[in-house]
Amino acid sequence: MADSQNESNDATQFVTVDIYDQTYRLRGQDSAYIHQLADVVDTKMRAVAAQGKSVDSLRVAVLAALNIADELISLEQRYNALIGAEKENVRSRASKLSGMLDAILTEDRKIG
Repeated sequence: MADSQNESNDATQFVTVDIYDQTYRLRGQDSAYIHQLADVVDTKMRAVAAQGKSVDSLRVAVLAALNIADELISLEQRYNALIGAEKENVRSRASKLSGMLDAILTEDRKIG
């Protein structure tokens, strides 16, 4: 993975990366992040290629993309499950606190 050049008038820059023995010139604002993404894709493609018999880079790229998509969807499902559980926890606590507040206000009305 190679150099970055600043583009003329904004923070966008060109970044040259190597993915699966191919060089790509990409544009973005964070060259380190673009390099990180390229490394993930390159690693995934090499892992897919090592497991299969195909030397067709398009096929390897599609299988790598499917693996990455599977990882993304699995993480989203885990995240949503955690968020769902947390929402239920918050609802339960809010309901208990509301009941306690109602009890206190009812006591205050009886006293006052």
